[in-house]
Order: sequence, then structure tokens, then C-alpha cells
Amino acid sequence: MIGLPQRPLGQNPSTNAQGTTPGSFANPPDIGGVRAFSSPDTPGMPEPSDKTAWDFMPSGWVRDAETGFAVAPDGFEPLTQLEHARLGILTPEMRRVAERESHLTPELVRDEIAAGRMVIPANRIHLQHKLDPMAIGRASQTKVNANMGASPISSGTGEEVEKLQWAERWQADTVMDLSTGGDLDKTRVAIIQNSTVPIGTVPIYSMILGRQIEDLDDATILEQLEHQAKQGVDYFTIHAGVLQEHLPWVQKRLIGIVSRGGSLLAKWMIHHGKQNPMNTLWDDICGVLRRYDVTFSIGDGLRPGGLADASDAAQLGELEALGELTERAWRNGCQVMIEGPGHMPFDQIEYNMKLQRRLCHGAPFYVLGPLVTDIFPGYDHITSAIGATAAAYHGASMLCYVTPKEHLGLPKRDDVKQGCIAYKIAAHAADIALGIPGTRDRDDELTKARAALNWEKHFELSFDPDTARAYHDEDLDVDTDFCAMCGHDWCSVRISKEIVQFVSGKEESYAWDKPKISQALSDEQKEILEKRGVLSPEELHRLASKTLDNMSEQAGKAACHSDVASDDEARELQGATGE
Repeated sequence: MIGLPQRPLGQNPSTNAQGTTPGSFANPPDIGGVRAFSSPDTPGMPEPSDKTAWDFMPSGWVRDAETGFAVAPDGFEPLTQLEHARLGILTPEMRRVAERESHLTPELVRDEIAAGRMVIPANRIHLQHKLDPMAIGRASQTKVNANMGASPISSGTGEEVEKLQWAERWQADTVMDLSTGGDLDKTRVAIIQNSTVPIGTVPIYSMILGRQIEDLDDATILEQLEHQAKQGVDYFTIHAGVLQEHLPWVQKRLIGIVSRGGSLLAKWMIHHGKQNPMNTLWDDICGVLRRYDVTFSIGDGLRPGGLADASDAAQLGELEALGELTERAWRNGCQVMIEGPGHMPFDQIEYNMKLQRRLCHGAPFYVLGPLVTDIFPGYDHITSAIGATAAAYHGASMLCYVTPKEHLGLPKRDDVKQGCIAYKIAAHAADIALGIPGTRDRDDELTKARAALNWEKHFELSFDPDTARAYHDEDLDVDTDFCAMCGHDWCSVRISKEIVQFVSGKEESYAWDKPKISQALSDEQKEILEKRGVLSPEELHRLASKTLDNMSEQAGKAACHSDVASDDEARELQGATGE
């Protein structure tokens, strides 16, 4: 018989180690080290950097050998989470992060921020509104960002606030306002004041309103950054790593530069024959961000826009520049995360994640996808979620969602939902694989509900109960001791539950005493089934108009249920429902 894995296992993601699986195959957790929750390295992968943010302190700062914390020059007032952490100060935001992620303590959060491996995007202005602080870093759970924003031809302020609230409902951890049309200021302020999650922007979009990119100057850059920081934006995408020397490497790409910010700055550099102004102004930009504690999200302006351009000289050359910018931002006391690709073959994902970990000294990696194939427009929330799972397992800390409208148009309400759900799946799957404590608990509870054939609990524990219930009732609107997929005779879960020697399905807290016809469809469930187009209007009306008063139960029992009906009756029900 083959034995259990003969290798060190990571931490079990189930609090009580339920079930029979041996645990995570990831590395043992190393919170406080460079491999907090990490995948085993495939041979040939870059080693982690031996440097952290501690190696890039401002001039005049020293680290106390006894306490391990920094000592700042006399009269220094800390403004950012990084500066507080370096001085050993626990902020309310650090304590809130630890409350939200029970495997972390405030002290661990502080120490990860001090090392530069974690950020808390929390503008001091936004904290005066509804912001609920959260953390991004590999010691914490994987986070998901949702993009939205008005364009010159679509959407507006009201619709964007509605999309924000919709994204929050589907548990996006941050939201980026990428508006390029309409009243950008009004939209941005409305989003910030209504959001409980951090808000990010790409400030260059506002910098070129009413002017050509060639007319962009230093004063405009700094004024717009100050303006948005004062409004409460929590993190800025700044494309400062796109350099003049990188541009020749882009010329033979199949799809050139796909980053809006990257393409605009490339055009500026070619027109003026000068270096990227975001790069030459970097220390001044750091000064603005430090005053409000806006987190850098250093942009990947040369990310690949197709598989054919992945991991090329331009992308990796920019990544090296991002590492240098990270060091400079840390010296200025600013929090930093790094943005990453893009479109990328599946086999290249681990290398890219671990190269970033080395070049950027463990700063959190925030990646778009990556999309692992280019030929599925309309389904890119799926092609990218596949890559996103691998990216998070191999080191990414936050995943930028992709919706079904990617490459095709501005996402609408349902696209936001589909993108959020696809990426919550990717993030959750990676967290379980990494062995982050407690991340599998809800999965275990749903498994027990499924084994007990307790449909109500099954739906309650699911991420999207309305869709789960609607899909179930589309075939069989009675909660039976078999599923409509298998039918009575072939239901393996029912058979396992009946085997005396098995514990499967016998969890007392999930026991239920009698079958029942399900409640009437809610408006949302009805809409879900209407979009599917499987049921006739008459069938939908029947499912949506049921009430407790007209449920056809006889003597308190549903006649269709196989526990109280003969096998012949159960099969008859199966036939009547088309199974």
C-alpha cells in the first residue's frame, strides 16, 4: 500500500483537521519569514531576496539591536503604517486587520508591514468615512480587487456607486476606479465616501483630461496626485518603471503596450526624448503619498497583452526597475505593492511570481489574472481565474479580477458579479492549498451538509445561495434524500449515508427529520432561471408563486420523498421531473 506523503506538509487549512486528507502540500508556514505561506519551489526558481524594507530606511534612522525596532531622528512624526511599524507602534488599523484574520496577531501584522511584505491601504482621509481596514500580503489571505469606472461612452456616477456596492456584496476586497469619462471628480468622491473597502485609481487618467499627453508636465502630475490624495484615494497605480531604454524591446511585440498608462507615457517619452516623468519625479511623488499614507501600487506598464509577448525582455526589464523604485519608496516611508501580468502561459506563472519576490524583496504582488489563453473572449473571467489560482499559490497577494466583458466592453452589474465570484474561487482555492489556518472550515461544513443531504444548510453555506437554490429547484423543487443529478437509485451520497460503518451523512447537527417542498423562488432566483432560459414561463410562475400555505404535503410529509415513499413512487417523481 502506498503510504502518506513522505515530505514535510504545510499547515492543515481545517481548524480541527476534519476529514482524512493529510493536510496542505505547501511549505510549512513561516509567518515572519520570507516564505510565510508559500509553494515549494520547482527546481530552478529564483530564491527569495535576502533584503527587506528594513534594509532601505531613511537617512538618519537606526535599528535598535535590543528591541529590533527603529529609532527616528528627534522630532520625527510618523504618518504611514510603514513608519509606525518600523517604530514598533501598533496602530488601530493593524489591530483591525488582526481581528479580521484570526491567524494573525497585531504584532505579526506590524512586523510584516515593517518588513515591507504587507500593506494596509488606508488613506488618512478615507479613514474618516466608512473604510474598514484590510491587509494585502502573503501572510494574510489572498485578496481580490474589482475594477470599475465610467468611460466616455458608457456609465456614470450613479451606476458606478451601484457597481461599487454590488462588488462589496460579492466580497471584493478593494475596488479600483478606472473612470476615463464623465465627471471623474464627482464619481471618485462618491465612490470613496460610500466604500468600506480601499479605493485605488490610476491618476494619469485625470492628468490628461483636457490636454494631450505630450503637454503633461511635472506640476500637473504633482497637483493631480495631491488632489486625489486629499479626496481619500487609498492606493495609486503609478507607471514609473516604463523607461526609455525599454521601448526598443516592445517594437516586435504582437500587441505592443496594452497598459493605458504605459502607452501614454511611452508616447510622452518618444515625443520629448526624455525619461519617464513619473520616474524622475519619484521622490517628490513619495512625498505626496507619504503625507496621506497612500499606498504605491507600482504599475506594470509593459505587462504582456498576449501569450506571445509573455516573460519578454520588456516585461522583465520593467520588473527590475520596479524593484529599484520599491527601495526608493521604502526609504521615503511609503507602503508599496507591485503590479504584475497580464497574459501568460500557465507554465511561466511560478517563475514570474518568484522572480518578483526576489527583485522586489517580498513586497506584495498584485496581479491581473494572468490569462492563460487568448482565444476565449466572453469567458476571460475563467481563463484568468485559472492563472490567478496558480499566481496566488506561487506568491501573489492580491488578484485583480477579470470579467466576461474583458477585451469587449465596460463591465455591467452581472459582469461584476461573475468577475468577483470567479476570483473569490481562485483566491480561496489558493489559500486552502497554502494551508492558511481555518480557510477550509466552511468547505468542511458544506461537505457535511451535502453528506447529510441537508439542502437548506447546503445552500446557506454556499457562496451564492440564490444561484445554488435556483439551479436545484429548476430540476426538482423538493428537498429529497437524493439529488436530481443522480436520481434515487444511483445517488452515491444516499447510499454512503445508509452504510452503517460509514460516518458520512451522520453528523447530528445536520440531521433533518422530514422532506419538504422548497420555498417560492425569490426575485433574484427567478431572474437567474429566466436568464438560463430552460424553464417555460408557466413553470417559472409556478416556482415563484408557491407559498407555505399551498405546499402539497400530505400528513406533514412530502409524498415524493424516498424515506417515506416507496422506491416506485420515488422513480415516478424522477420520471415526472424529466430525470
